[in-house]
Amino acid sequence: MQQKSAKRSGTRAARRPIVGGAAIIAGMFLAAPFGLAETKPSLNLYGVTGLIDMPSGEAQPDGYLTATSSHFGAISRSTLSFQITPRISASFRFLGIRNWNKTALCQPNCTTGIDQFDTYYDRSFDLRFKVLNESRYLPAITIGLQDFAGTGVLSGEYVAATKNLTPNVKVTAGLGWGRLASHGSIGAPFGTRPPIVIGQGGNFNVKQWFRGDAAPFAGVEWKINNNWTFKGEYSSDNYTEEAGKRSTFKHKSPFNFGVEYQPSDSYRVGAYYMYGSTVGIAGQIFINPKQRPSGLSERAPYPIKPRPNRASAPDEYTTEWTEQADVGNILRENLGKRLKDDGIIVESLGFSANTVQVRIRNTRYLNNAEAIGRTARALTELMPASVETFEVVPLANGVPASRVSVQRSDLEALEFSPDAIAQMRARTTITGAPLSAADQTRAPGLYPDFTWSIGPNVRLRFFDQKSPFKGDLGIRATARYQIAPGLALEGEVTQRVIGNLKDRPPLPDRGRLQPVRSAVFYYDREGDLAIEKLALHWHSKLAPDVYTRVSLGYLERMFGGISTEVLWKPTGSRWALGAELDYVKQRSPDQRFGFSLPQAMYETDSGPKAGASSYSVLTGHVSAYYKISDGFHAQLDVGKYLAGDVGATFSLDREFANGWRIGAFATKTNVSSKDFGSGSFDKGIKIVIPLNWGIGSPSRKTFTTTLRPFGRDGGARLEVDGRLYDSVRGYHAPELDTQFGRFWK
Repeated sequence: MQQKSAKRSGTRAARRPIVGGAAIIAGMFLAAPFGLAETKPSLNLYGVTGLIDMPSGEAQPDGYLTATSSHFGAISRSTLSFQITPRISASFRFLGIRNWNKTALCQPNCTTGIDQFDTYYDRSFDLRFKVLNESRYLPAITIGLQDFAGTGVLSGEYVAATKNLTPNVKVTAGLGWGRLASHGSIGAPFGTRPPIVIGQGGNFNVKQWFRGDAAPFAGVEWKINNNWTFKGEYSSDNYTEEAGKRSTFKHKSPFNFGVEYQPSDSYRVGAYYMYGSTVGIAGQIFINPKQRPSGLSERAPYPIKPRPNRASAPDEYTTEWTEQADVGNILRENLGKRLKDDGIIVESLGFSANTVQVRIRNTRYLNNAEAIGRTARALTELMPASVETFEVVPLANGVPASRVSVQRSDLEALEFSPDAIAQMRARTTITGAPLSAADQTRAPGLYPDFTWSIGPNVRLRFFDQKSPFKGDLGIRATARYQIAPGLALEGEVTQRVIGNLKDRPPLPDRGRLQPVRSAVFYYDREGDLAIEKLALHWHSKLAPDVYTRVSLGYLERMFGGISTEVLWKPTGSRWALGAELDYVKQRSPDQRFGFSLPQAMYETDSGPKAGASSYSVLTGHVSAYYKISDGFHAQLDVGKYLAGDVGATFSLDREFANGWRIGAFATKTNVSSKDFGSGSFDKGIKIVIPLNWGIGSPSRKTFTTTLRPFGRDGGARLEVDGRLYDSVRGYHAPELDTQFGRFWK
């Protein structure tokens, strides 16, 4: 339910690894229907392009996101993979091995070290590079690193080649190292393999790569018909740890066989006979972020209204209308009525005899070029004939983000042109927006404005060492009081209804770091009814290319205080530079109004630990942003984090024109691996899914999830709303260039 007081419409709006695997897939993909896929290779039980348990030399189509859940014997794997470029792919995997300590020497009292777990859970990252595309005579060849920065349980490297012999039959052959050379070794062509130093995990095992014994593997894939495929392979993995040392299953043969059924281009299931002793099953999901699962249902735009020929109707081009009393208010009001159904709010309008400038707030279209195009269409219908130049100034958090100038004659001439998109973009100019609109007529009744909403609240947490999936379901109420352009008071209250986030996770020693993130369990347990946010945000501009933000209050679940930010972002530049400085204090776990911290929050599995009753920190970063070609965005943040550690975060994202965004980040600070804990340093994957991709109607809302091994304290940054770069860049030239395909929609 939701309510509004303003005159305008619209508001801003485990049980076992098999359970964990299903939950990961559900959490990631139930937010939107699956997209249709192109013809593509299948995936193996590791969740990478391959046969059954072995990799292949192929790659998925560019941009594809895939998820798998596979199980055989005591082993379960859930994997998310992304084809970053046509040649490079990366994977994040969660592994569970049941009966891990069944044969451990410590039985029946296995309580410490790696043998303490009945089910062993581990996380791993893979990286693949396709060296060669398949040609008439040559196979596709891929080099891969498996678990290249992990504990070593899954570590291995390989070179795989795949060739299609007929349209329905293809063969794969390869050479593996590490665990992929534990059966049938042919020697060590590149020297001995040093023992892995596990430590806290998360370190790059560079000295091991392609060292030690090497062993061949091979397989065949036969596509029986459009739905069924047979696979057979010879595996070079002996499962020395799982089948040998720990006896979780029996490895009787290196041969695996299976059949897979694909009823749809978006998913695939398979059944397998593994290593001569056990049965396996797998599910594969394929998502193409570039392609919607269905068409986008939206109201058709108004047609361009051409002006009469000046020679035949010269009186239509008179400028006497500029002297009419109250003409600005009339034009603004008529334009506002016309754009209301498009979810575009007209904030103000200024004019001269041949130019009109309108400031708009886009509340509906994730594609900003579409909102600008619809505004330009409406202007052709409502503006007097003498007006030739339309200037559209979109507002981001109440701040003018850019000035998009189009010529009316270009709109009239190009609407039905075969290459209207390219020609219109070539004739459109995007420049910095003027700071002031003092000479414009403003729409009355827009400020102040109070809006609120109530809806479900889902909170998920993955990769607890003893429970791979946890979640809470509750209610979330949000409110926003827009005091003036750029100045807003926002609040968010949650009420937990049901879930298991209150269950105590493993609490390892935290070293010297304040529990700024690892204590989230206490916030889950104590904050049944929580004021998660209550803050005043002020966005403004100091110059055409300089933006500022000040946020004051309870900024997030765990911290309150003041956050300040400045951003230099020229409208036409791929570069941006920013700086942020925050002074914050850690909030009480009940998430009400206090800042006192209980001693229980400092407990670890090894016993109570003394801690401060309050914690405050001055934190901040300088940031550099760069938009690379093909939708890639790079960001580097250097500074001091919430736990007082100093270091840098590098992020690399790929953003698609329809709003999908998939990226990875890594943070390294001066915290040692011992103080950081398992994982050694912070890293993860972030996925942003636009809801309009799945629901088929325009919306600016998105679903965001971050997958990271653990919520550790090192490299933790303040989670504050409204950071400047992502607020304003969507209206600048590099982003509008990407989106311009929908200008005429």
